[in-house]
Amino acid sequence: MKENILEMDERVESEKIGLIKKIMTGLKRGNVKDQMSLYLIFLPFILWYMIFAYKPMYGLIIAFKDYNLFRGIAGSEWVGLANFTEFLTSPYFYTTLKNTIFLNIYSLVFEFPFAIILALMLNEVKNRFFKSFVQTVSFLPYFIAIVVTAGITINILSPSSGVINHILERFGFEKIYFLSKPEYFRGIFTGMNMWKSTGFNAVIYLAALTAVDESLYEAAKIDGATKFQQLRFITFPSIIPTIVIMLVLKVGSMLNVAFETVLLLYQPATYSTSDVISTYVYRTGMLMQDFGLATAVGLFNAVIGFILVYLANRWSKKITSSGLW
Repeated sequence: MKENILEMDERVESEKIGLIKKIMTGLKRGNVKDQMSLYLIFLPFILWYMIFAYKPMYGLIIAFKDYNLFRGIAGSEWVGLANFTEFLTSPYFYTTLKNTIFLNIYSLVFEFPFAIILALMLNEVKNRFFKSFVQTVSFLPYFIAIVVTAGITINILSPSSGVINHILERFGFEKIYFLSKPEYFRGIFTGMNMWKSTGFNAVIYLAALTAVDESLYEAAKIDGATKFQQLRFITFPSIIPTIVIMLVLKVGSMLNVAFETVLLLYQPATYSTSDVISTYVYRTGMLMQDFGLATAVGLFNAVIGFILVYLANRWSKKITSSGLW
Protein backbone atom coordinates (compact mmCIF):
# COMPACT_ATOMS: atom_id res chain seq x y z
CA MET A 1 0.00 0.00 0.00
CA LYS A 2 2.74 2.40 1.05
CA GLU A 3 4.71 1.72 -2.18
CA ASN A 4 1.63 2.46 -4.32
CA ILE A 5 1.07 5.73 -2.48
CA LEU A 6 4.72 6.74 -2.96
CA GLU A 7 4.60 5.93 -6.69
CA MET A 8 1.42 7.97 -7.10
CA ASP A 9 2.93 10.82 -5.11
CA GLU A 10 6.02 10.81 -7.36
CA ARG A 11 3.80 10.92 -10.46
CA VAL A 12 1.86 13.88 -9.09
CA GLU A 13 5.11 15.69 -8.27
CA SER A 14 6.45 15.11 -11.80
CA GLU A 15 3.19 16.49 -13.26
CA LYS A 16 3.51 19.56 -11.03
CA ILE A 17 7.10 20.12 -12.18
CA GLY A 18 6.03 19.84 -15.80
CA LEU A 19 3.23 22.36 -15.27
CA ILE A 20 5.64 24.80 -13.58
CA LYS A 21 8.05 24.48 -16.52
CA LYS A 22 5.22 25.27 -18.95
CA ILE A 23 4.22 28.32 -16.92
CA MET A 24 7.82 29.59 -16.77
CA THR A 25 8.18 29.06 -20.53
CA GLY A 26 4.98 31.03 -21.08
CA LEU A 27 6.26 33.84 -18.91
CA LYS A 28 9.54 33.99 -20.83
CA ARG A 29 7.62 34.19 -24.10
CA GLY A 30 5.26 36.84 -22.72
CA ASN A 31 5.47 40.31 -24.28
CA VAL A 32 7.20 43.23 -22.63
CA LYS A 33 3.92 44.98 -21.88
CA ASP A 34 2.67 42.11 -19.69
CA GLN A 35 5.98 42.01 -17.82
CA MET A 36 5.91 45.77 -17.27
CA SER A 37 2.45 45.50 -15.75
CA LEU A 38 3.77 42.89 -13.30
CA TYR A 39 6.66 45.19 -12.37
CA LEU A 40 4.24 48.09 -11.82
CA ILE A 41 2.12 45.93 -9.53
CA PHE A 42 5.25 45.01 -7.57
CA LEU A 43 6.52 48.62 -7.36
CA PRO A 44 4.40 49.72 -4.32
CA PHE A 45 5.81 46.84 -2.26
CA ILE A 46 9.38 47.79 -3.18
CA LEU A 47 8.72 51.42 -2.22
CA TRP A 48 7.13 50.36 1.08
CA TYR A 49 10.17 48.27 2.00
CA MET A 50 12.60 50.98 0.93
CA ILE A 51 10.84 53.69 2.98
CA PHE A 52 9.68 51.80 6.07
CA ALA A 53 12.13 48.88 6.32
CA TYR A 54 15.50 49.82 4.81
CA LYS A 55 15.67 53.61 5.28
CA PRO A 56 15.18 53.40 9.11
CA MET A 57 18.17 51.02 9.29
CA TYR A 58 20.37 54.13 9.19
CA GLY A 59 19.26 54.70 12.79
CA LEU A 60 21.16 51.58 13.90
CA ILE A 61 24.21 53.81 14.12
CA ILE A 62 22.70 55.07 17.40
CA ALA A 63 23.70 51.72 18.96
CA PHE A 64 27.35 52.77 18.65
CA LYS A 65 26.88 56.33 19.89
CA ASP A 66 26.07 58.25 23.07
CA TYR A 67 22.97 59.55 21.34
CA ASN A 68 21.83 63.06 22.16
CA LEU A 69 18.38 64.04 20.94
CA PHE A 70 19.40 67.66 20.29
CA ARG A 71 22.71 66.89 18.54
CA GLY A 72 21.18 64.25 16.30
CA ILE A 73 22.78 61.08 14.99
CA ALA A 74 25.66 62.79 13.18
CA GLY A 75 26.52 65.10 16.09
CA SER A 76 26.43 62.48 18.85
CA GLU A 77 29.68 61.07 20.20
CA TRP A 78 30.92 57.63 19.15
CA VAL A 79 31.21 55.12 22.02
CA GLY A 80 31.93 51.93 20.08
CA LEU A 81 30.61 48.79 21.78
CA ALA A 82 30.02 50.49 25.14
CA ASN A 83 26.23 50.17 24.88
CA PHE A 84 26.48 46.45 24.12
CA THR A 85 28.89 45.94 27.01
CA GLU A 86 26.54 47.78 29.36
CA PHE A 87 23.63 45.51 28.36
CA LEU A 88 25.61 42.26 28.51
CA THR A 89 26.97 43.09 31.95
CA SER A 90 23.66 44.42 33.26
CA PRO A 91 21.78 42.42 35.93
CA TYR A 92 18.74 42.62 33.63
CA PHE A 93 20.48 40.68 30.83
CA TYR A 94 20.15 37.20 32.29
CA THR A 95 16.61 37.76 33.58
CA THR A 96 15.21 39.22 30.36
CA LEU A 97 16.98 36.65 28.16
CA LYS A 98 15.78 33.75 30.32
CA ASN A 99 12.18 35.01 30.38
CA THR A 100 12.15 35.64 26.63
CA ILE A 101 13.41 32.14 25.84
CA PHE A 102 11.07 30.45 28.32
CA LEU A 103 7.98 32.24 26.98
CA ASN A 104 8.93 31.20 23.44
CA ILE A 105 9.55 27.60 24.53
CA TYR A 106 6.08 27.53 26.12
CA SER A 107 4.66 28.82 22.85
CA LEU A 108 6.65 26.29 20.82
CA VAL A 109 5.59 23.33 23.00
CA PHE A 110 1.89 24.19 23.45
CA GLU A 111 0.73 26.82 20.95
CA PHE A 112 2.56 25.62 17.83
CA PRO A 113 1.41 21.95 17.76
CA PHE A 114 -2.13 22.80 18.92
CA ALA A 115 -2.82 24.64 15.64
CA ILE A 116 -1.58 21.62 13.65
CA ILE A 117 -3.79 19.26 15.66
CA LEU A 118 -6.83 21.52 15.17
CA ALA A 119 -6.21 21.68 11.41
CA LEU A 120 -5.86 17.89 11.12
CA MET A 121 -9.05 17.38 13.15
CA LEU A 122 -11.03 19.87 11.05
CA ASN A 123 -9.75 18.24 7.87
CA GLU A 124 -11.42 14.98 8.91
CA VAL A 125 -14.81 16.62 9.60
CA LYS A 126 -17.27 15.84 6.82
CA ASN A 127 -20.15 18.02 8.03
CA ARG A 128 -19.53 21.32 6.24
CA PHE A 129 -21.75 23.36 8.57
CA PHE A 130 -20.04 22.11 11.71
CA LYS A 131 -16.59 22.53 10.12
CA SER A 132 -17.33 26.13 9.09
CA PHE A 133 -18.78 26.90 12.50
CA VAL A 134 -15.71 25.62 14.35
CA GLN A 135 -13.37 27.42 11.95
CA THR A 136 -15.24 30.70 12.41
CA VAL A 137 -15.39 30.43 16.19
CA SER A 138 -11.69 29.58 16.48
CA PHE A 139 -10.68 32.26 13.96
CA LEU A 140 -12.69 35.18 15.43
CA PRO A 141 -10.38 35.87 18.42
CA TYR A 142 -7.61 36.76 15.96
CA PHE A 143 -9.55 39.92 15.01
CA ILE A 144 -9.99 41.07 18.60
CA ALA A 145 -7.56 43.85 19.52
CA ILE A 146 -4.82 42.78 21.90
CA VAL A 147 -5.91 45.48 24.38
CA VAL A 148 -9.41 44.00 24.47
CA THR A 149 -8.02 40.46 24.76
CA ALA A 150 -5.80 41.47 27.67
CA GLY A 151 -8.76 43.24 29.30
CA ILE A 152 -10.89 40.10 29.02
CA THR A 153 -8.07 38.03 30.55
CA ILE A 154 -7.61 40.47 33.43
CA ASN A 155 -11.36 40.49 34.16
CA ILE A 156 -11.60 36.70 34.09
CA LEU A 157 -8.69 36.39 36.52
CA SER A 158 -9.71 39.31 38.74
CA PRO A 159 -9.62 38.39 42.47
CA SER A 160 -12.83 40.35 43.15
CA SER A 161 -15.07 39.77 40.13
CA GLY A 162 -13.29 37.13 38.05
CA VAL A 163 -15.03 33.92 37.01
CA ILE A 164 -12.05 31.74 37.95
CA ASN A 165 -11.90 33.05 41.51
CA HIS A 166 -15.67 32.71 41.93
CA ILE A 167 -15.36 29.03 40.98
CA LEU A 168 -12.45 28.57 43.39
CA GLU A 169 -14.46 30.21 46.16
CA ARG A 170 -17.44 27.93 45.49
CA PHE A 171 -15.23 24.88 46.00
CA GLY A 172 -13.82 26.25 49.23
CA PHE A 173 -10.46 27.54 47.96
CA GLU A 174 -9.01 30.95 48.64
CA LYS A 175 -9.07 33.60 45.93
CA ILE A 176 -5.83 34.09 44.03
CA TYR A 177 -4.56 37.29 42.43
CA PHE A 178 -3.11 35.43 39.46
CA LEU A 179 -1.53 38.42 37.71
CA SER A 180 0.55 39.32 40.78
CA LYS A 181 2.00 35.79 41.11
CA PRO A 182 5.19 35.30 39.01
CA GLU A 183 4.65 31.53 38.80
CA TYR A 184 1.34 31.95 36.91
CA PHE A 185 2.43 34.51 34.32
CA ARG A 186 3.87 32.13 31.71
CA GLY A 187 0.78 29.93 31.75
CA ILE A 188 -1.55 32.94 31.48
CA PHE A 189 0.49 34.45 28.63
CA THR A 190 0.62 31.18 26.68
CA GLY A 191 -3.04 30.38 27.23
CA MET A 192 -4.16 33.81 26.04
CA ASN A 193 -2.01 33.57 22.90
CA MET A 194 -3.34 30.08 22.17
CA TRP A 195 -6.92 31.32 22.36
CA LYS A 196 -6.15 34.30 20.12
CA SER A 197 -3.91 32.82 17.41
CA THR A 198 -4.66 29.08 17.14
CA GLY A 199 -7.56 29.56 14.71
CA PHE A 200 -5.50 31.74 12.39
CA ASN A 201 -2.52 29.36 12.41
CA ALA A 202 -4.83 26.42 11.77
CA VAL A 203 -6.15 28.13 8.62
CA ILE A 204 -2.60 28.15 7.22
CA TYR A 205 -2.33 24.38 7.61
CA LEU A 206 -5.86 23.85 6.29
CA ALA A 207 -4.90 25.80 3.18
CA ALA A 208 -1.91 23.49 2.73
CA LEU A 209 -4.18 20.46 3.11
CA THR A 210 -6.39 21.62 0.23
CA ALA A 211 -3.48 20.94 -2.15
CA VAL A 212 -3.42 17.23 -1.31
CA ASP A 213 -4.46 15.09 -4.28
CA GLU A 214 -7.69 13.25 -3.47
CA SER A 215 -6.57 10.33 -5.63
CA LEU A 216 -4.01 9.49 -2.94
CA TYR A 217 -6.81 8.93 -0.42
CA GLU A 218 -8.78 6.87 -2.95
CA ALA A 219 -5.76 4.65 -3.64
CA ALA A 220 -5.17 4.25 0.09
CA LYS A 221 -8.79 3.23 0.68
CA ILE A 222 -8.60 0.65 -2.11
CA ASP A 223 -5.51 -0.81 -0.42
CA GLY A 224 -7.43 -1.01 2.86
CA ALA A 225 -5.74 1.85 4.70
CA THR A 226 -7.43 2.97 7.92
CA LYS A 227 -8.08 6.62 8.80
CA PHE A 228 -5.04 6.69 11.03
CA GLN A 229 -2.85 5.24 8.24
CA GLN A 230 -4.17 7.85 5.79
CA LEU A 231 -3.40 10.55 8.35
CA ARG A 232 0.09 9.17 8.95
CA PHE A 233 1.17 8.46 5.37
CA ILE A 234 -0.76 11.08 3.35
CA THR A 235 -2.23 13.97 5.35
CA PHE A 236 0.58 14.71 7.77
CA PRO A 237 3.47 14.35 5.24
CA SER A 238 1.67 16.71 2.87
CA ILE A 239 1.89 19.62 5.32
CA ILE A 240 5.43 18.94 6.53
CA PRO A 241 6.92 21.68 4.25
CA THR A 242 4.46 24.21 5.72
CA ILE A 243 5.19 23.03 9.26
CA VAL A 244 8.93 23.34 8.63
CA ILE A 245 8.61 26.90 7.30
CA MET A 246 6.43 27.95 10.24
CA LEU A 247 8.87 26.27 12.64
CA VAL A 248 11.87 28.05 11.11
CA LEU A 249 10.09 31.39 11.46
CA LYS A 250 9.13 30.51 15.02
CA VAL A 251 12.70 29.59 15.96
CA GLY A 252 13.96 32.76 14.29
CA SER A 253 11.76 34.86 16.55
CA MET A 254 12.83 33.10 19.74
CA LEU A 255 14.09 36.40 21.16
CA ASN A 256 10.94 38.26 20.12
CA VAL A 257 7.89 38.06 22.35
CA ALA A 258 4.55 39.79 21.78
CA PHE A 259 5.59 43.09 23.36
CA GLU A 260 2.09 44.53 23.68
CA THR A 261 0.77 41.41 25.40
CA VAL A 262 3.53 41.35 28.00
CA LEU A 263 3.24 45.10 28.57
CA LEU A 264 -0.50 44.85 29.21
CA LEU A 265 -0.26 41.85 31.55
CA TYR A 266 2.94 42.27 33.52
CA GLN A 267 3.61 44.38 36.61
CA PRO A 268 6.64 44.94 38.87
CA ALA A 269 5.61 42.03 41.12
CA THR A 270 6.00 39.59 38.19
CA TYR A 271 9.18 40.99 36.63
CA SER A 272 11.11 37.85 37.61
CA THR A 273 9.16 35.79 35.04
CA SER A 274 7.55 38.41 32.77
CA ASP A 275 10.21 41.01 32.01
CA VAL A 276 11.51 40.28 28.49
CA ILE A 277 14.00 41.93 26.15
CA SER A 278 11.38 43.98 24.30
CA THR A 279 9.90 45.44 27.51
CA TYR A 280 13.44 46.22 28.73
CA VAL A 281 14.06 48.10 25.45
CA TYR A 282 10.80 50.01 25.98
CA ARG A 283 11.70 51.04 29.53
CA THR A 284 15.26 51.93 28.57
CA GLY A 285 14.39 53.94 25.47
CA MET A 286 11.02 55.53 26.23
CA LEU A 287 11.11 55.92 30.00
CA MET A 288 14.85 56.35 30.74
CA GLN A 289 15.57 58.14 27.41
CA ASP A 290 18.72 56.04 26.88
CA PHE A 291 18.25 55.62 23.14
CA GLY A 292 21.76 54.31 22.49
CA LEU A 293 21.38 51.41 24.90
CA ALA A 294 17.85 50.63 23.66
CA THR A 295 19.05 50.54 20.04
CA ALA A 296 21.99 48.32 20.98
CA VAL A 297 19.66 45.84 22.69
CA GLY A 298 17.34 45.86 19.68
CA LEU A 299 20.28 45.26 17.30
CA PHE A 300 21.56 42.43 19.50
CA ASN A 301 18.09 40.89 19.36
CA ALA A 302 17.94 41.17 15.55
CA VAL A 303 21.39 39.65 15.01
CA ILE A 304 20.66 36.66 17.25
CA GLY A 305 17.31 36.22 15.49
CA PHE A 306 19.03 36.16 12.08
CA ILE A 307 21.53 33.56 13.30
CA LEU A 308 18.70 31.39 14.67
CA VAL A 309 16.78 31.61 11.37
CA TYR A 310 19.90 30.65 9.41
CA LEU A 311 20.71 27.68 11.65
CA ALA A 312 17.08 26.51 11.77
CA ASN A 313 16.84 26.70 7.98
CA ARG A 314 20.05 24.67 7.55
CA TRP A 315 18.78 22.10 10.01
CA SER A 316 15.39 21.81 8.27
CA LYS A 317 17.01 21.40 4.83
CA LYS A 318 19.31 18.73 6.21
CA ILE A 319 16.53 16.79 7.93
CA THR A 320 13.49 17.33 5.66
CA SER A 321 14.98 18.87 2.47
CA SER A 322 12.59 21.83 2.96
CA GLY A 323 13.43 25.36 4.00
CA LEU A 324 12.87 29.07 3.44
CA TRP A 325 15.70 29.23 0.87
